[in-house]
Parts: sequence; structure tokens; C-alpha cells
Amino acid sequence: MPLRVTFVAAARSSPVLAERAAAELRYCSPTPRSRATGEGLGYAPLVQLGLRDCDMGRWRGLTLGEAMAREPDAVDAWLADPRATPHGGESLVDFITRVGGWLDTRPVEDGCRVVAVAEPSVIRAALVYALKAPPSTYWNIDVRPLSTTSVTGRAGRWNLRFEGASTQASRA
Repeated sequence: MPLRVTFVAAARSSPVLAERAAAELRYCSPTPRSRATGEGLGYAPLVQLGLRDCDMGRWRGLTLGEAMAREPDAVDAWLADPRATPHGGESLVDFITRVGGWLDTRPVEDGCRVVAVAEPSVIRAALVYALKAPPSTYWNIDVRPLSTTSVTGRAGRWNLRFEGASTQASRA
């Protein structure tokens, strides 16, 4: 059985996710929201800098609308080119690569379960990396708070896993 990593989108705690505390390794991004969610779920997660959100440089703390109002051409360039860094921070490609690097360095013991509580942006980056999808795919993935997303496998060979699907439904 391959390594299984489940990402949990950070938000307020929910007892529905308590069973994820059985994971052998429990991590979270360094944000207060992710740490509090992990603690609230009983995970006692270890903070991982590799799970931090994208470095937005001088746009840090701004909404996309606020950044667009201040620097519309720069925002357009950033959205159009995944390698662009007009904000002086991290490019989308660099962000996806960093998060993917974190994913690839998880222990590869068969059957090892890992849970990571992180911002939706980090989970989107992990999915783009795991699926070897083009960076533009990042903008088409919607991650809801307190949702879970699982990938299985090992470095360079990841699979997206949907859980709870009925075998009857998959035959339809």
C-alpha cells in the first residue's frame, strides 16, 4: 500500500474530521488558522514551512481586488504568466514546486498515513503538482474549508483519491 497524504483545508474545527488524528504523521502550515484547526481537531500537528502560503511580496495582505486596483497591469501579468513575479514574491510555478517538494519528501513507508492542515491555496498547489497538471490548472481547483483531499503514492508518482464513493455508483 503506498503512502497516503490527506490535506485538510484550514478553518474552524469539526468533529467529523477527528478520525484523521490516527495518521502516523500530522503536519500543518505555519499560519495561526492552520495551527488552530489542527489543534482543534486533536492532531497536535508539526508546523512545516514548506506548507506556507504563496509569498505574495508587496501584495501580502491584499485581496486580489485591492492588488488589481493598485497595480492592474502587474496583476494581469501575474495571472497570465505562472513564472511572473511582479509583486516581488514567489511565482505560481515556484509555489507549486515548493509545495510539491514538501510532498515528495514525506516518508515512503508502505501504508504510512500523513495528514496536513493547510490553506486552500497550498492544497491547490499540491494537487497541481501531484497530477503533473499545467500551472494554469491551479486557478480551476476549488478547495472548501474543512474539506479533505487525499493523494496516494510516492515522490514523482502521485494519484488523487476520492473517498466515500459507492461502488454501485461507479458502475452506473
